[in-house]
Amino acid sequence: QVQLVESGGGLVQAGGSLRLSCAASGRTSDIYTMGWFRQAPGKDREYVAGISWGDDSTYYKISVKGRFTISRDNTKNTVYLQMNGLKPEDTAVYYCALANTFEKRYNYWGQGTQVTVSS
Repeated sequence: QVQLVESGGGLVQAGGSLRLSCAASGRTSDIYTMGWFRQAPGKDREYVAGISWGDDSTYYKISVKGRFTISRDNTKNTVYLQMNGLKPEDTAVYYCALANTFEKRYNYWGQGTQVTVSS
C-alpha cells in the first residue's frame, strides 16, 4: 500500500505563486509515475501534470504549460507542483496521485489540498 500526503495549498491573488508538495510513503519502490489532478466545484476531476519516475519525462495540461512545473525528489519520494501566474480558473482542490509499475494507472490518491485564486 501507498500513502500520499499533500501540502502547500492556500489562498493567493491572481498572478501569484504556490508550491504543492506530495510525499509518498509505504510501498514506494514500485513508483511508475506521479501526477497532479484537480477538481473545481461542479466539474469533473482533470489531469494537470505528471512525471515519470524512470526518466523524468513530464506532461502537462495545455492550459497550465509554461506556468506550472512538476518536479520530484526521489530520495524523499516527493513530487512538487510549482504554480506561477495563477489565475482564478486554477481554483480547485488539487490531488496528488501515484501509479505503480504493476498497474501503470493512477490507483493511489492523496486527500487533496485547496487552492483558491482571487481576482
